[in-house]
Amino acid sequence: MMSAILYYCVVYPLSLLPLWMLYRISDFLFILFTSVLPYRKKVIQSNIEKSFPDLSKKEHAALVRGFYRHFSDLLIESIKNLSISKEELLQRIKIINPEVLKSLEKKNKSILFVSGHFNNWEWFITGQAAIVPFKSFGIGMPLSNGFWDKKLTERRQRFGLTVVNSQNYKSMFRQNEPISALVLSDQAPADARKSYWMNFLHQSTPILFGVEQMANEFDLSVVYFTMKKIKRGAYSVEFNILTDEPKNLPYGALTEKHVKLLEESIMEQPCNWLWSHKRWKREIPSDLAALKMEQKSKFEGKYR
Repeated sequence: MMSAILYYCVVYPLSLLPLWMLYRISDFLFILFTSVLPYRKKVIQSNIEKSFPDLSKKEHAALVRGFYRHFSDLLIESIKNLSISKEELLQRIKIINPEVLKSLEKKNKSILFVSGHFNNWEWFITGQAAIVPFKSFGIGMPLSNGFWDKKLTERRQRFGLTVVNSQNYKSMFRQNEPISALVLSDQAPADARKSYWMNFLHQSTPILFGVEQMANEFDLSVVYFTMKKIKRGAYSVEFNILTDEPKNLPYGALTEKHVKLLEESIMEQPCNWLWSHKRWKREIPSDLAALKMEQKSKFEGKYR
């Protein structure tokens, strides 16, 4: 009941305001986060300090402040996403290399788009069906709050996207036509022993292996999209084809590729990743070397 009141009486009405007005609220949130209510400050500081070990305390503090600036805008832009028109959304997302999409369309092969929680991923997800050829799907986990999960799914789907629970992803790749699917792969995995371990931002990190598994299981073209912030309310997107033939790549190569590209994006705009996420909460397995060998053997036995 309270969620419905908050949505209909506060959040959605706010989304109807123009962005220039909403950014005044963002300015207030920024002051709030940096002085009165330091949202997840310990997590943010720890993540940044470990990811940039060569920077000084002053430089770390500047990145924390920069994150709060971006995060305040992101919250406001996410609210605006509930009612933004398709025309305005597409005006605010500049596609750098649309010819990549045209070449993929000619191949008539299903596409898996991958990226991370970087810049305004919500805007790209909502506009995906209007940007990308083929029927579009977004893969993710439902929110714990049923009301908000339903409302956000409705809003994300209004331009043609279909949101699919990550546990039910196989059905969408078994259709009689090529599709495009999107996954954000930088969350902390639920099981450290079922993850692909690699170095990411100067730390041993468990990575979700779903991208590589789906690509090999359904022979997908895999495309990494880099989203950059041009200015408030304006982003660019560049597509990078990682592979058209995933089964020709050695074990782990595809995962290494898309994670390294995310790392490069973060290094370029370090304040614009979701540093408030508890990304490194999984313990490194004591038998990691043996675990990696076992994982590789199982993968090659299934797909090679």
